[in-house]
Amino acid sequence: MSRHVLKIKKIYELLKLSLRGEEQDFTKGDLRVGMFVLAVPMVLEMIMESVFAIVDIFWVEKLGAHAVATVGLTESVQTLVFAVGIGLGMGTTAMVARRIGEGDRDGARHAAVQAIYLGLAMSLPFMVIGQLMPEKVLQLMGAEAEVVEQGASYTSVLLTGNVFIILIFLINAVFRGAGDSSLAMRSLWLANAINLVLDPCLIFGWGPFPELGVAGAAWATNTGRAIGVVYQLWHLTKGSGRIHVGRGDRRLDLVVCWRLFRLSVWGVVQFLLATSSWVFLMRIVAQFGSEVLAGYTIAIRLVMFTFLPAWGFSNSAATLVGQNLGAGDPDRAEAAVWLTGKTNTLFMTMIGVLFFAIPEWFIGFFSEDPIIVASAVTCLKVLSVGYPLYAMGMVLVQSFNGAGDTMSPTIINLWCYWAAEIPLAWTLAMPLGLGPKGVFMAIVVAESLVTVVGYLVFVRGRWKLKRV
Repeated sequence: MSRHVLKIKKIYELLKLSLRGEEQDFTKGDLRVGMFVLAVPMVLEMIMESVFAIVDIFWVEKLGAHAVATVGLTESVQTLVFAVGIGLGMGTTAMVARRIGEGDRDGARHAAVQAIYLGLAMSLPFMVIGQLMPEKVLQLMGAEAEVVEQGASYTSVLLTGNVFIILIFLINAVFRGAGDSSLAMRSLWLANAINLVLDPCLIFGWGPFPELGVAGAAWATNTGRAIGVVYQLWHLTKGSGRIHVGRGDRRLDLVVCWRLFRLSVWGVVQFLLATSSWVFLMRIVAQFGSEVLAGYTIAIRLVMFTFLPAWGFSNSAATLVGQNLGAGDPDRAEAAVWLTGKTNTLFMTMIGVLFFAIPEWFIGFFSEDPIIVASAVTCLKVLSVGYPLYAMGMVLVQSFNGAGDTMSPTIINLWCYWAAEIPLAWTLAMPLGLGPKGVFMAIVVAESLVTVVGYLVFVRGRWKLKRV
């Protein structure tokens, strides 16, 4: 049997192992195998997450530029919800992974339960906003009157159902911290499959379903995520995963909740700084009209479609770092980061080349409006230039989070996004007259700066000393 055939056979066996979700000890053995087994389900999980956005915009675009602008503006605000879910998830993954690495399964299970309670509490403010002031949200984002009138129902439904977004992130963070990435993947597959079916049915009123317009996309998304959460909770309580929550584990522990909150709060602030900067960028682009804004929204959806799988690689690094620090092996944790970073860079570079070479082909799936297409193509070409640097930056940031050092990337985000990106975007777009292209260029500069600064902080090695 030839060497190439043997390699293909080995990859196939590893692929089956990663998708089956059999329990592995990621503190020992070949790091490449550990990274592969963790990363494949995580990449597929994040692809499913990005498909949510792509499917919504594919169908909503058929309702016109105002509907697309509604989705873009609302989901810029919705990134604040993602900040809470992902930020809490960072602390949850770090704590669960560290307990697993230490061999403390009871502690990992206890942390998982308290994370769910925290997620429920932090979803309440967004639910209130969604119920009481959806029009105000769109107006604050600079939406035109037609957008506010058409899109308020979408904004209300999506923000009211934010609890499912937060919980699906949090419980998957528990699974990832325990090394059970295949279970996290399957929950997103289920949620996404339901969204795929319901999206056109609820938007256009196919079959027995009501015609809800743009609000139908929000109802489809919330329904899919809600069923995904039910699936997660079933596995947590049934005991089929690596963490089994029994009746005696469900008590509220304010001491552990507070510890997890303190660990997670910088993760929330970290992601909030990054994602809220997109709100301001969206606000700048909105000044150039709904068609330009729609093009920017489509391009960013495509970019996020590739960013999220890259975060899958990064999440595998976080799990490897957390578990190996818990096992007392910081050198292995560091080696995992460099291995994952190289793999992610190769993946993102290939995607970046495609986006730069044939952006019209990708945009053509979503719109034929010349103004929308021109805006989207320009955005995609400019952002694709920085893809190799983005890839390494993601892994470095997640390695800090996996170690429980959520403060370092928070400070990095503060300077790179708020002190650099937003002022630069406004300056290039407005006083210097580059328009939307100036915003796109500022994004490349800021994201690349995150990678450079992240590297300088990482090699100092203080993250290895963080206690969780």
